[in-house]
Amino acid sequence: MLPLNEHLLNQVLLIAYQAGNHLQGFYQQHIDVKIKEDNTPVTEADLFVSQFLTEKLTALFPQTPVLSEENCHVPLEERQAWKEYWLIDPLDGTQQFINHTDQFSVLITLVRQNKPVLSVIHAPILSLTYYAMEDFGAFKKQGEQVKKLAKNTTDFNRTFCSPILRIAVGATTSQEKVRSILLKDLPCEFVVMGSSSLKSGLVAEGIVDCYVRLGQTGEWDTAGAEVLLGETNGQIFDPQFAPLTYNQRETLINPAFVMVADKSIDWTSIFRFN
Repeated sequence: MLPLNEHLLNQVLLIAYQAGNHLQGFYQQHIDVKIKEDNTPVTEADLFVSQFLTEKLTALFPQTPVLSEENCHVPLEERQAWKEYWLIDPLDGTQQFINHTDQFSVLITLVRQNKPVLSVIHAPILSLTYYAMEDFGAFKKQGEQVKKLAKNTTDFNRTFCSPILRIAVGATTSQEKVRSILLKDLPCEFVVMGSSSLKSGLVAEGIVDCYVRLGQTGEWDTAGAEVLLGETNGQIFDPQFAPLTYNQRETLINPAFVMVADKSIDWTSIFRFN
């Protein structure tokens, strides 16, 4: 098992920054886009950075397998034997990368005994990095400034400080669908942001109360957020209000989910999944 310490975290941060530099290089060029079997886009940047991360992590940690979004066809039978592994998304927010919104990131997470325990989310164009490690805290680095993220707690009858529920979504077109699962007439305000991991950063910082995703994502999209939210009193749950799982199913596709900033709130009274 890899020791969870600052040295390990700094090694992973350095790799993430190097991967981000590669993404910046691709971002300045014209790149070819292909459509994968699941109807999502993939670019040469995704594939190059996937290989780069896999080679870097394998060179440093030869005993620890690497599972990438772009190379994830490993049967459960084989994966189940892994005590720990690196779970990576070389380019979270490929569509945002293609659309030049700047809202994309590199994701590297260490998963141990089916639980994410260390993560780095690095958005190179925004000069923004979130990182967290179990029992160490969660941090935001913006440019050269680093701050530790506080625990998100509300004392107002375990409900919202603000009477308006602030919800992060990936697109304005998602808003009506999200409204349909909320408590009737609940006042809410939507914040649109690309890249699943960057939305999780908004939740961890308490800028929004929650992030709702009703479409498909992979375990690599949410693993980093699990560590970030675990260190800031947040959580992620599925439509049954159960936690997401990692490396326990044949598929690596997540169910719909909600990420919340403060797990002490009674979210079962706010969301109406049916």
